[in-house]
Amino acid sequence: MNNPKNAQILNATVKDTFSGSRLDKFLAENFAEHSRSRIKSLIVDGYVTTAGAKVTDPSRRVKPGEKFELSIPALKPAIPVGQKIDLNIVYEDQDLIIIDKPAGLVVHPAPGNPDRTLVNALIAHCGDSLSGIGGEARPGIVHRLDKDTSGLMVAAKNDIAHRGLAQQFSDHSLDRAYKAVVWGVPKTKAGKIEGNIGRNPRNRKKMAVVKRGGKHALTHYQVEKRIGSTNEKWAGLVECRLSTGRTHQIRVHLTSIGHPIIGDPIYGSKDAKKLGNNVSEAFQKAVNNLNRQALHAFLIGFIHPISGQKISFESPLPSDILTLL
Repeated sequence: MNNPKNAQILNATVKDTFSGSRLDKFLAENFAEHSRSRIKSLIVDGYVTTAGAKVTDPSRRVKPGEKFELSIPALKPAIPVGQKIDLNIVYEDQDLIIIDKPAGLVVHPAPGNPDRTLVNALIAHCGDSLSGIGGEARPGIVHRLDKDTSGLMVAAKNDIAHRGLAQQFSDHSLDRAYKAVVWGVPKTKAGKIEGNIGRNPRNRKKMAVVKRGGKHALTHYQVEKRIGSTNEKWAGLVECRLSTGRTHQIRVHLTSIGHPIIGDPIYGSKDAKKLGNNVSEAFQKAVNNLNRQALHAFLIGFIHPISGQKISFESPLPSDILTLL
């Protein structure tokens, strides 16, 4: 059996509704986070078994009650190299560096983004003076922002600083605040959004507020500005503060209360069409020119892991978000 070390093991049992389906189609339906073409390649390469025997024919027809095991081999990340990429450095000392990340910059190499990332830029700028706790593929990286979210990030230059920062992220003692422009305006000027976040049961590539499972998530928000005409407000500038740090937390939570972030290509497109019917021509033009979600990490504050002093930094809203206001 082809079962490499550190492989992810997935199991599926054929139900009556899949009787006679192709093996690759059945597995793709059950494991939506993996494409059918990817699963087909894994079958051919011997990563699927049933009753202890390999199955290498993607077109094999499955039968009710059959149990299949799919091994997803761990990808060996390439070791990133330094690349000259302009950085907006807000603060830097011998232990850490604060970057104001632009939208469009991926934090670390991953499939589909092997280079030209923040990590490549940090290696070029800092050389060997980055923490190694994150591994060779993510030197210095303590936390991350989505590719199309702009704003402040901290990276560690040594392992002691990394551990101190990571602890503050873990116990949620840092100050982290974001500003987002959302469709519609929340009814209450300030409030909290609380709901477990997990994989969307209908689309495993997305996150969602789920009734069962998931991880506890809590977001506090405050409406800073109502955007629109005298008679109608079609958007709002909202400040969000995280009490937890889940994947896509702010984007998912705001969508869950009916106010998706403007420009978000993944969450809330249906609501966006409904809420954006009566906007002004100027506002619609600003939305059309926005090439990402209107989300910016404008504040980060923490205890310096070496000096013990409280430090805090703020970043102004980028011009592409300002045009919405």
